[in-house]
Amino acid sequence: MGAAMGRVHVGNALSAFGLGFTVPFLYVYVAQVRDLGAVTAGLVLAAFAVAALIVLPFSGRAIDRRGPLPVLVVALSTAAVGALSLGLSSSAPFVLLSAGALGAGQAVMQPALATMIVECSTPGTRSRAFATQFFLQNLGLGIGGLIGGQIVKHERPSDFTLLFAIETVIFLVLIGIMLTARIPRSARIADATPQAGGTIRDVFRNRVMLQLCVLGFVLFFACYGQFESGLSAYGVEAAGISPSTLGIALAANTGAIVIAQFAVLRFVERRKRSQVIAAVGLIWAVAWIAAGYAGLGHGSQAMATAAFISTYALFGIGETMLAPTVAPLVADLAPESMVGRYNSAFALVKQLALAVGPAVGGPMGATLHAPYIVTFLLFSLGITVLGLRLGRHLSPAQNHPHLQKSRVVAQGAPDAPEAVTAHS
Repeated sequence: MGAAMGRVHVGNALSAFGLGFTVPFLYVYVAQVRDLGAVTAGLVLAAFAVAALIVLPFSGRAIDRRGPLPVLVVALSTAAVGALSLGLSSSAPFVLLSAGALGAGQAVMQPALATMIVECSTPGTRSRAFATQFFLQNLGLGIGGLIGGQIVKHERPSDFTLLFAIETVIFLVLIGIMLTARIPRSARIADATPQAGGTIRDVFRNRVMLQLCVLGFVLFFACYGQFESGLSAYGVEAAGISPSTLGIALAANTGAIVIAQFAVLRFVERRKRSQVIAAVGLIWAVAWIAAGYAGLGHGSQAMATAAFISTYALFGIGETMLAPTVAPLVADLAPESMVGRYNSAFALVKQLALAVGPAVGGPMGATLHAPYIVTFLLFSLGITVLGLRLGRHLSPAQNHPHLQKSRVVAQGAPDAPEAVTAHS
């Protein structure tokens, strides 16, 4: 499992690096460098979300039937084609088609890689595996954006063509790396609810999974969906935050994740998952209070700036607690033959939240400053309520796997049928 997991983590890091390498510069590339206008640039960004919403309902079935590795290779190939054609496109239709291909490929990578992590881990090691994934993703995004920004600083078409060509090579190299991986099937918790169906609709018939998806929508809507839309607009309009300070705030978020992830992991692993989620809601409530002080308080500009940066850092702390909690829980809720579909369903919920979040939060953050803060403060407290409610419906093994290690048997063990079921 160690060698396979290492390749999976390399895949997560490189795919995130490729994302950070180009996506932050798409608006400038389409609107200014290719001179296609702000409307087309906005449609390109929307094409990423639309493509994800189209392919994710089908990707889970493919992952479960064909295995995550073949699906990942197809996704990487599609993303490579999209990246290369995006760097060469100069007309709106081709730019939109290319962005759709890149967005579709990147969307399918997420559940494929998540399913590979599940297959390469056990219930006892899964939280740490997903924490490592989240750490590497943020590190890859940050480094990718930093290096990409140095390449395109002159904003010439040739600079962006080089940028997308490098991203294409990254995806092709990643295909080669992943094809050398031998993905095992590990022992899993066996008290997930069996299901005869095989569609996204069947996933949502699992009431506990449905509760988790509702919780996930609120999580992504109230946090990730506000980072670069409502919260940034609120910071500029209400708190007088400069664009450079906004960049520092985003760096504080990434820095908090990179620094705190494994220290927080020790705390998270020893507590019930529902209690960890509830604690995240409280931490994010404090973050929104800090944001409220930054824009609505009467302190100095220095205090407002510090409070606003603290908001992003507090969000980062909450994210480090969710990474080893929510994704492993999705895997532990899934029946043996539907891990890919459960991962794809949760990824679909995430994409919906990331599409709706900016549409709602952007206008509110820019104009309705006090209602914006109150609304998302209430959403954060709602996370606490939903987390505690979810805990009542989880089995002890699903809610607190750290205490169930003695019940986990090695792969292929013939006894202890009520603890886990090993794949053949």
